[in-house]
Amino acid sequence: MQSALTPVTRDLLLIGGGHSHVTVLKRFGMEPMAGVRITLVCRDMHAPYSGMLPGLISGHYEFDDVHIDLAPLAQFAGVRFLHDEVVGLDRIGKRVLCRDHPPVAYDVLSIDIGSSPRTGDVDGAGKLVVSVKPIDGFARKWAAMQDRILARRQPTVIAVVGGGAGGVELLLSVQYRLRQELERLGRSAQYLEFDLYTGTRDVLATHNGWVRAKFRRVLADRGVRVHTGRRVLRVERAEQIMLHLEGGGSAAADEVLWVTTAGAQQLPAKAGLEVDGGGFIKVNDALQTLTDPDIFAAGDIADVVNHPRPKAGVFAVRQGPPLEANLRRRLRGEPLRPFTPQREFLSLVSTGDKYAVASRSFWSIEGAWVWRWKDWIDRRFMDKFNQLPDMELEHEAGSADADSPTLEVIAAAPMRCGGCGSKVGAGVLERVLARLDPVRRDDVIVGLDAPDDAAVIEVPEGHMLVQTVDQFRAFLDDPFIFGKVTANHALGDIYAMGAEPQTAMAMVTVPYAAEDKMEEDIFQLLAGALEVFREAGTALVGGHTSEGAEMTLGFALSGLVDRDKLLRKAGMQPGDALILTKPVGTGALFAAHMRRKAKGRWIESALRSMLRSNRRAAECLRHHSATAMTDVTGFGLLGHLVEMLRASGVAAEVKLASIPVLDGALEVVGAGIFSSLQPHNVRLRRAICNVEEAAAHARYPLLFDPQTAGGLLASVPAGDCAGCLEKLRASGYDAACVGSVVPASAAERVTLIV
Repeated sequence: MQSALTPVTRDLLLIGGGHSHVTVLKRFGMEPMAGVRITLVCRDMHAPYSGMLPGLISGHYEFDDVHIDLAPLAQFAGVRFLHDEVVGLDRIGKRVLCRDHPPVAYDVLSIDIGSSPRTGDVDGAGKLVVSVKPIDGFARKWAAMQDRILARRQPTVIAVVGGGAGGVELLLSVQYRLRQELERLGRSAQYLEFDLYTGTRDVLATHNGWVRAKFRRVLADRGVRVHTGRRVLRVERAEQIMLHLEGGGSAAADEVLWVTTAGAQQLPAKAGLEVDGGGFIKVNDALQTLTDPDIFAAGDIADVVNHPRPKAGVFAVRQGPPLEANLRRRLRGEPLRPFTPQREFLSLVSTGDKYAVASRSFWSIEGAWVWRWKDWIDRRFMDKFNQLPDMELEHEAGSADADSPTLEVIAAAPMRCGGCGSKVGAGVLERVLARLDPVRRDDVIVGLDAPDDAAVIEVPEGHMLVQTVDQFRAFLDDPFIFGKVTANHALGDIYAMGAEPQTAMAMVTVPYAAEDKMEEDIFQLLAGALEVFREAGTALVGGHTSEGAEMTLGFALSGLVDRDKLLRKAGMQPGDALILTKPVGTGALFAAHMRRKAKGRWIESALRSMLRSNRRAAECLRHHSATAMTDVTGFGLLGHLVEMLRASGVAAEVKLASIPVLDGALEVVGAGIFSSLQPHNVRLRRAICNVEEAAAHARYPLLFDPQTAGGLLASVPAGDCAGCLEKLRASGYDAACVGSVVPASAAERVTLIV
C-alpha cells in the first residue's frame, strides 16, 4: 500500500491471478516498493489451485480449501484489484484494454492468464463438452454437470477425453464423487458408465511404465472402458452426444469432460506479442517477452524458449520468485537475471479415494499415506496465501524504501501548497475532460462545453428543484468502480424524493503523484461516475479537483420534480407495509474487507447490490402509491426508519427475519466486525420497544449497519404490497416486506418481531 507521503511514479500491472502472480503479490506485500503502484486485473475473484482440484471434485475439500481468495491477498499486498477481463493491449500507449473498465495504464506489465481449452480444434466440441480449462471456471461447470447427472433416472454414459494424468485423475474423482452422492441418496450407481478416450497408445504416456501399469489396473478395477489410440475428430448432438473417432466409428455419451492438451488464449497473439506455434508467449530466461522489454509472462501462457517444459502447475509456482525479482529490477532500471527451471518434478496423482501415486523419473511409490503427504503439501502451499500474516492495516510511511527513480521524482517536486495552491493543474483537467463524454442536456446553458466561473441551468416552469450532496473517502482500491458506487449513492437521494436527476458537480481529491498518474486517477474516477450518470441522463457540468492525503470523491446533484409528485419521509399511514428494496450489510462487509476478513465473493456480491440503481425501484414504488420514501445510507435501516416515523407521527413493527441481508454479513457481524459508524447508530436503540428481547437475534446488529448505495425504504398501502414486490423482484431487486406501520401514542417507536 502506498503511503500518502510517497508519490506514485510507476505502475506495475498484473493480468491474471495464476500461480506465479499470487507469489508476486505475496512477496510485494511482504516487501513493498515505494513509488510503485501495483494493479491486478483478473476476471475471477478466486484463483483455483490445480493440484487440489481433483480433491474438490471427489468431495475431500470445500471450495475455499482449493481457491486463493484474491481480494484479501490484494488487500494485504496493497494492490488495486480490478475485477475485469482484459480483451486487448495498446502497447504503443502502454494501456491494457478491459471489457468493463476504461483502459488502464502501465509502465511494466506481467501476464499470467493460464491456458484455454483446445476445443476449437475439434468441430462441435466447443458447444457440447465441459472443458477443465480454464480451471478458474471448472468448479461451477462441474457442479452443474453433477446436478444433471443426479437428476437422471436412466443409464448415464460419462466420457472423458484425454488420457494424461489430468484426465485419468479427473475421471476417477468424478466417479468416486458420483458414487458417494448416489449412495447418500439411497440410489444405485450401477447405471453410471465411464469411457476414457485418448489419442496416445497408453494412459499417462509421459509417466514411467510402472505408473502406467498401475493406473491401467485401477481403471479396469473401477469398470472404466479405456479407448487408446482413439483421438476424437468431431463432436455432434443427436439423441446423445456423438464422438466421432480416429480410425472410424463413433461412440455415444450423455456428458463429456474435455481434458486434452490446452492451448493459449487469443490475447497474446492479438496484442502482437511473439508467440510459439500454440499461441503461447515467447519469453527469455528472465521471463521477459521477446517482443517488448516492459512486458513479462509466466505460468502456462509462457513459453521459455531456451527451457521448454510441460504445462504443469509446479513450473508456474517455481517461476513466481524469479518473476517478482525481475519485475523489481525492471522497475528500477537494473539488469535482469536469468532463471533456469528444473528438468524433473515430483508427480502426485490420486485415485479419487484418498489414495495416491507419487513418481519422479523412473521411481514410484503409492499408498494412502502418499495422499496424506500430498494433502499436507497442498494445504501448506494454500496457507501461504489464505493465512496471511498480521501486518499494519496500511504500510506506514517509510516501510518501503524509496529507490532512485522515486527519489528523483520526489526531489524534483516542489513542496505541496494548501488552499487554491492544492488544486490539480489545468493541463491535467483539460486532458481528462478531453477523454470523457459527459451527457449533454438542452437545459444546461453553461457547462463543461464552455467552462465558466459557474454552471448555469435553466429550471422549467412548474417544477421544484431538488438538491443534495454526498462525498466519500475511497473505500475501494478500484477508482473506476469507486466512481460508479459514489455516483449511484448520490443519486439515491434524488430518486428517494420522486425527482429526476438533471446535473452533477464533482468534488475530487487525489493523492499527489506524478502528473500522468494523477491524470489516470481522475479519469478512472470520473469515467466510472459518468457511466452511471449517462444511464440516469444526468449531465456533469463542473466541479473542483485538489490534491490531498487520500482519494475522495463526491457529487452535488440537482433534480427536478413536479410539486404533486414530491415524496418525503413524512406521509406514512397506519396499515401501510414497509418495503426495503436492497439487502443490508455493506458497512460490516467493507469493515471486514479492510481487515482482510471478508471473502472476495462477499465483496463482489455487495458491489453488485451497490451498483444497482434505485431509479426503477423508485418508479415502481411511486406507481404502487408509496406514501413516504427515503434511501437507506449512513444511519442504517433503523436510523432512517426512525426519521420517517418521527416525520409521520406513527410507529412501526419490523420483522427481523424478513430483513434481506447480503452474503457474508451475518458471518462478519457474528465475528464482532462492525463499521466504525456502528457505535453511533446503536444509540438509536432507545427507539426500540423490546430491545432486550430482540438483541439476541442474528440480524439485530444489522439494523444499525451504515449502508453505501443502499436501497430504498418506503411505505405503501398494504393492498399494493404484493404487486409492488413482484414488480421489484422482476426488475432484479432483492426486495422484501420488512414490517408495517402502526398507530402510536408515542411516535418513532419500533417493535421488533423476533
